Amino acid sequence: MIRVLLAALLLASVFLTSPAFAADMSVFVRNHRSDGVAVELFSRDNNKVWPGDDKVFFIRPKARKSVPISCEPGEHICWGAWVNGNDQVSAGVGPDNDQPCDTCCFICTEHSTETVDLAE
Repeated sequence: MIRVLLAALLLASVFLTSPAFAADMSVFVRNHRSDGVAVELFSRDNNKVWPGDDKVFFIRPKARKSVPISCEPGEHICWGAWVNGNDQVSAGVGPDNDQPCDTCCFICTEHSTETVDLAE
């Protein structure tokens, strides 16, 4: 009887402490600018940043790039972009995630793609 109770407690603890389900999605960035741009994604629900570790997604001039991310379903994510080497020329929430923006956020959804267009 004790073994059965211990097994049940162990099984319950596995389910109760399992990490939350992460969704895999893509962000497709189209850089219409004649300058290369740096892009970061910022969670509005926690301190997560993609790609993280003081790195950025670099998009060459006039190029397109799909970047995969893993996020929590329903998580609000905003993008910030700036001219590589000149963060005074920025779009979205900017390089420091501190600019107001109504059209640069999306919700994390499993197996989906969000498109970001960076105009000249």
